[in-house]
Amino acid sequence: MLYFANLNLRVKILIIRFSSIGDIVLTTPVIRCLKNQLEGELEIHYLTKKIYSPLLENNPFLHKVHSIEKSTNEVIEDLIQEDFDYIVDLHKNLRSSRVKQKLEGLSFSFEKLNWQKWLLVNLKINRMPKLHIVDRYLDSVKALGVKNDGKGLDYFLPDGIEKNIQLPSFTDEGYVALVLGATHATKRLPPHRIKELTSKIDSPIVLIGGKEDQSIGQEIERTAPSRIYNASGKTNLNESATLIKNAKVVITHDTGMMHIAAAFQKKIISIWGNTVPDFGMYPYLNKQNKSNYTVAEVNNLSCRPCSKIGFDKCPKGHFKCMEKIQLDKIVEAI
Repeated sequence: MLYFANLNLRVKILIIRFSSIGDIVLTTPVIRCLKNQLEGELEIHYLTKKIYSPLLENNPFLHKVHSIEKSTNEVIEDLIQEDFDYIVDLHKNLRSSRVKQKLEGLSFSFEKLNWQKWLLVNLKINRMPKLHIVDRYLDSVKALGVKNDGKGLDYFLPDGIEKNIQLPSFTDEGYVALVLGATHATKRLPPHRIKELTSKIDSPIVLIGGKEDQSIGQEIERTAPSRIYNASGKTNLNESATLIKNAKVVITHDTGMMHIAAAFQKKIISIWGNTVPDFGMYPYLNKQNKSNYTVAEVNNLSCRPCSKIGFDKCPKGHFKCMEKIQLDKIVEAI
């Protein structure tokens, strides 16, 4: 274990995670625990893709966010000049390895468990540890004396963001946030099932998503415009996070917004299709709220999980993992 005996010692740490929304939010306990638990004058820097820098720019535990568009060559000279003592690689790919090779600091990384994931996807043999990826991230820095503080994830919104949010009056007494999107189609309820779900929910609903979700959001809004508002495509990342923060309940697929909801300690109903919670990326809440979520999934399907990421369509053609989700149980959970 490493200690910093000199309280005046200046320590500079670079954390690397290039993408994506959820994965970056899941690294926030590492940032906070490093900052709060290491002694001396500490600077924590973070390297990510520019598109994801808004996730980190308001984090008070970070000294600086370095970002790239495409290549680490865009920032490598600046990183060398920073003269980092430690590099914490929470991405662990060829790109992050190149960065570590260029820098002289002592590096730490986490175990990606690719072999165990392959076994689960391809042979349906579960050798995944009963350990969330956040805990595996934190294990990567335990040699520095860092321990899990049990406070969960962080998400820091910019000042004044609430002023950008304008919702219809029917949401004044509270609403259910329904996240429409996910990167891959096999992680999303198909449109007809989302319509069926919203028809069963009596509460006001705010639909959250990107521009790619706008058309399905409009279709759903038209089914009950007096209680459904389509915000998809109308908000940026931080504004969508604000809508999640202010919701009473969040219904979401296995996607980045699920982890943002967890950072705000919301009551979460997570819907799982081709992926499974056993991959270790289910909602990660603090000690007080750690059980405040519901998983909606179809168990005992011989084809599930079919991928650790997802596909554009069901490889089997039947899409039973989403078509057979029991929507009434989601409604009961609300």
